[in-house]
Amino acid sequence: MNTPVRKKLGILPLTLLVVGSIVGSGIFSLPQNMAEGAGAGAILIAWAVTLFGMFMLTRIFQYLSIRFYKINEGLYGYVREGFGDYIGFNAAWGYWISAWMSCTSYLVILFSALGSFDCFAFFGNGTTIPAVITGLILLWIMHFFVINGIYQAFLLNCLVTLAKIVPIGLFIVCVVLAFKISTFNTDFWGTPQLGSIIDQVKYTMLYTVWVYLGIESATVYAARAKNMISISRATFFGFAITSLLLVCVSVLSLGIVPQHELAQMKNPSMALVIEHVVGSWGATFINIGLIVSVSGGLLSWLMLAAEMLFLAGQGKQHTVPSCFGKLNKNSTPANALWLTTSLISLLIILAHFYESGYNTLIQLSTSMVLIPYLLSALFMFKLAIHQPRKYLIFIGAFGSLYGLWLIYAGGISYLLLSMILYSFGLLFYLYARKQRQLSAFSYLHDKIYAIAIVVLAIIAIIHFYIIPN
Repeated sequence: MNTPVRKKLGILPLTLLVVGSIVGSGIFSLPQNMAEGAGAGAILIAWAVTLFGMFMLTRIFQYLSIRFYKINEGLYGYVREGFGDYIGFNAAWGYWISAWMSCTSYLVILFSALGSFDCFAFFGNGTTIPAVITGLILLWIMHFFVINGIYQAFLLNCLVTLAKIVPIGLFIVCVVLAFKISTFNTDFWGTPQLGSIIDQVKYTMLYTVWVYLGIESATVYAARAKNMISISRATFFGFAITSLLLVCVSVLSLGIVPQHELAQMKNPSMALVIEHVVGSWGATFINIGLIVSVSGGLLSWLMLAAEMLFLAGQGKQHTVPSCFGKLNKNSTPANALWLTTSLISLLIILAHFYESGYNTLIQLSTSMVLIPYLLSALFMFKLAIHQPRKYLIFIGAFGSLYGLWLIYAGGISYLLLSMILYSFGLLFYLYARKQRQLSAFSYLHDKIYAIAIVVLAIIAIIHFYIIPN
């Protein structure tokens, strides 16, 4: 029997969860990533489009959290409400897989960053035997910390998130003071080698697609929030804070180092940019900030992964086996956490033996979370059509189009590969239906959706593994 949740989360911890989920390792490489394929003008255009698109998704999550205040299962609950159990299950399944695979990438990045210091050179690229062993130890320490109290884990996440903002804030202050407009205007619209403005904007937006993953994280903890207003405000504040940090880091760097030099920098490029301003101590400080940031991201996504599997397994309408929908005496989804941590451990070991395959899985995990985003936006559009209001129709339509763009930018190949992982979810779903003594599918469209997933999965296996190009 589930233990009642005794404490409730307010705006501050939920906002820091959003910030901690979004701000991981990507921001530290953002200056080089964006300058590599675009000039300052194209980068500004890309940010304008991205901010508008992500604002629409933010408004969608805000609206749904208030409109469906009785649904405390976040993104999964909204999609299930809009399209039924099976499609709702796929939203939870895709989000869960994406979250625990992201944890694996954070561990590899963490020990790769440590490996850049001479005293920890044995960690190498983050997949060496010492890195794998130490990573497993760190992961299971976090596992037992979370399992002994979800709220103390939230407190630690708040502290780590605040700590990771300090070096980023220092970076922004330093580059603002040293900013040179003449440097910023150098090749403002890019060089001929970078292509047209449209090509530059498209290239740059491939990076802005990934940096906002986690914008929905407050909704995942809706059941633990004081009220739905807290969820809505935390989502907006998280979006606003991370937008400020991301835009400042990527744009202001172009006023310190010219675009063509910035494009050639090694990552984390933030460290090398600040080194131009304050010297080597600044680079060291940023590298330490990267380690703290990645550690915080690991904790955030471990909590989010376990919580999403728990949400899909709780109550009479569970869509995964009910054993995952139980809380321990510390209000932690223990069974969901055990499975999640075990799978992360398996993937870390895989990283050592099969690095190229591991990298594919990590990119695949990012693509998987985009499908739940699109489904949430489509639900918003569905609502707007049935109760016509121009503002809601605009948000739903633009959010849906932006969701489609995110999937396209993520790569059609990875979308196809993700169907393999979605097809495995059928086993979980069918077992949950059997537990509830229900037929496999409630609606014809569920059968069509399931068949499409399996067929696409088979095509992906044949195309990528049996008859590779």
